[in-house]
Amino acid sequence: MSAVPSSARRWANRWLDHRLGVPDREMRLSYRRIFILPSRGGLLFALMVFAIWLGAVNYINNMAYLLAFLLTGLGGVSMIHSVRNLLGLELVAESPAPVFAGQTLHFPIRLTNPASRTRYGLQLRLRGGDSVATDVPGGGSVRVSLPVPGPDRGVRRMPVMRLHSVFPGGLFTSWSWPRFRREGLVYPRAEDGRVPPPDGSGGDGEGHSASTGEEDFAGLRRYQAGDPVRQLAWRSWARGMELQTKQFGREDHGQLWLDWRQTRGLDTERRLSRLCRWILDCDDAGMPFGLRLPGVVLEPSSGPQHRHACLAALARHPGGPA
Repeated sequence: MSAVPSSARRWANRWLDHRLGVPDREMRLSYRRIFILPSRGGLLFALMVFAIWLGAVNYINNMAYLLAFLLTGLGGVSMIHSVRNLLGLELVAESPAPVFAGQTLHFPIRLTNPASRTRYGLQLRLRGGDSVATDVPGGGSVRVSLPVPGPDRGVRRMPVMRLHSVFPGGLFTSWSWPRFRREGLVYPRAEDGRVPPPDGSGGDGEGHSASTGEEDFAGLRRYQAGDPVRQLAWRSWARGMELQTKQFGREDHGQLWLDWRQTRGLDTERRLSRLCRWILDCDDAGMPFGLRLPGVVLEPSSGPQHRHACLAALARHPGGPA
């Protein structure tokens, strides 16, 4: 039973590749890439014209003939302008910003109008997302963000987009299915609640010593009564987390490692969520850290690029729901 839908899907993809072209990061709407059909209002309009023409035939009424032919001409002009409203538009898919699992992923699309006439009433929607309406001025361009709600962790391919318009008059719907080769990155959801701090050993006995000092930042631990105020992690607390205290070590060769083995006893997604929480905490505290995953080792560093590299490694970890 499952072979039939799979075969039909493959046939549909081959037909779309032939008609619309292979997915790329940009495309231009030509005649072959635009489809048109009467809308529901257009069908009622055609039925009304047919009734007027039928009355003109039965009663041999020249004014009824004139009205029927006039409305037919208006319908033909509406059909032509409906196609021209999409014809020649240039679309470019830009890189989406990474998000965390459960958040809305937005795929940016830039629409450029090389013609002098304004393109009105364009509706864009990705499969599973909400529709976004826009106009594109003559000789200008606009940028819209198409949402895909609640994606799971992993690499999310850009779904097929539907671009359509009922301008002018709403008698015809012209549309296209632009397909782009873009991917969005979805980080794991950071663990909430009481999260035990990393021990800094990386699971192999290497790391900071237990002695405390004020030279090298060693990690975070839960706040205990009597901890110095100047060592509190205020940035983490401001983000709604529990109050934590910064730890310092005097061991020069010590490095903080966030290791997959530090999360034993949890399933894959919960382990990734905990590592994600540790990465965000360390980044908020400005502490250099390294990351060890099965088959992936990122040396200790700090900054936005290192944070993104670590979170991207978590997002690309195999075995996720995406």
